[in-house]
Amino acid sequence: MRYSALTQRIAGDGAAAWDIHYRALELQAQGREVFLLSIGDPDFDTPAPIVEAAINSLRAGNTHYSDVRGSLGLRQAIARHHTQHSGQAVDPLEVVVLAGAQCALYAVAQCLFDPGDEVIVAEPMYVTYEAVFGACAAKVVPVPVRPEQGFRIDPADIAARITPRTRALLLNSPHNPSGASLSRHTWECLAQLCIEHDLWLISDEVYSELLYEGEHFSPASLPGMAARCATINSLSKSHAMSGWRVGWVIGPQALCEHLSNLALCMLYGLPDFVLDAAQVALEHDLPQVRHMRQTYRERRDRVCASLAACPGISVHRPDGGMFVMVDIRATGLGAQAFAERLLEDYGVSVLAGDAFGPSAAGHVRLGLVLDTERLEQACQRIARCAAQLLDNRPSVDERGGHVDGEAQYRRVEDKTYQ
Repeated sequence: MRYSALTQRIAGDGAAAWDIHYRALELQAQGREVFLLSIGDPDFDTPAPIVEAAINSLRAGNTHYSDVRGSLGLRQAIARHHTQHSGQAVDPLEVVVLAGAQCALYAVAQCLFDPGDEVIVAEPMYVTYEAVFGACAAKVVPVPVRPEQGFRIDPADIAARITPRTRALLLNSPHNPSGASLSRHTWECLAQLCIEHDLWLISDEVYSELLYEGEHFSPASLPGMAARCATINSLSKSHAMSGWRVGWVIGPQALCEHLSNLALCMLYGLPDFVLDAAQVALEHDLPQVRHMRQTYRERRDRVCASLAACPGISVHRPDGGMFVMVDIRATGLGAQAFAERLLEDYGVSVLAGDAFGPSAAGHVRLGLVLDTERLEQACQRIARCAAQLLDNRPSVDERGGHVDGEAQYRRVEDKTYQ
């Protein structure tokens, strides 16, 4: 039987990137101890007041069709929350609630792009971006952001790639996979490019509330940008609600009307009890949310400190988010091979940086999704893997004698972890 060309455009490397994660789950099911650091699923429970709000809504009978745009109460809460954090005035008519930020990005792409349109994206990029634009036959134009640049975009590199076919920029700050964030000055330069060339800006801000260095800046708040900016956010990371599938788009009213039409023929609205819970999440200053943010920051600091002195490894300290990029190029092994060896021989699951683009080659992405003790154990195993790879060639210790991989690792372990 024949399938559409769409099926080819949404397959490929992005979908295959998760194979190592699925292999890790298989090993866990077989009884192996696996430190699962390959996916950004918070290890915290959703705060109890949010759960209770959903239960109360269910008991109240809110199990029928809902507003396809999201309930008015939730859209008002999103508008207020965004205004408080960005200074941008937002009307509830400029908000559409969708089934997570992934669905929100897909819907925006469907409403903005035609076949052949070009979208400039910082690379490395989140693994689903290419398929999202491939689904509407738009072309991704990657802009490399090198590890030597701290994975931060240079507006001049974007300017050099703008063509008559360019329709939009997609940028993610804090960035996944690197955790790098963009300054107000950088956003101002990018906004000027958008205005000069009549471009859309899609701002993926799902990690905006997990920023540890500096303050998050939302580019739609800049003069002239609200009318050409689609801001995407969700509760998945900030409130440990990844399985609730609540995300949204903030954009000009005309875009939101198109998104509502798409939601009408695609989702037909989210469950009201989920919308009610999300409203509670945004309307209350929950101590559990502050605790999660602080814990992620502590985990980031602990991982960076634990791996800092390890031979063969260099760590990129992220500004925010829930991942750490680890440079393993000095080991002499490619990232995918390193990740496979790390999983099979040491029981640690990470994603190879190559899955996010060639600029992240030689890096692995480690998720901060385990408690501190287990993260330290995982770091010990990463150090051991790197040390034994380095020991494939003879090394000389301080006394002039040769040391094997186990001895070299024991020195690293003693220095770093005790």
